[in-house]
Amino acid sequence: MEKVYIDKRAVDLARYIITTKDTVRGAAKKFGVSKSTVHKDITERLKRINPSLAEDTKKVLEENKAERHIRGGEATRQKYMHQVTNDKR
Repeated sequence: MEKVYIDKRAVDLARYIITTKDTVRGAAKKFGVSKSTVHKDITERLKRINPSLAEDTKKVLEENKAERHIRGGEATRQKYMHQVTNDKR
């Protein structure tokens, strides 16, 4: 019974990531599981269950990984913009 739940979660995670282009961290938060669980579901379990879905999901995750430095830089910029605004008060 639990195997069916885990397999369904892996497929649901993959569909969510493909649809929303969300990150592993975002998907983990949405589904209430750890980042490690998301990664294992996508990279190991999904290959066995649905290889084509696994490949599509892998492409999205690779794109997210390539853009990660941009998102991190933007977060830092926003943080310091917020600090400057508060310091001026």
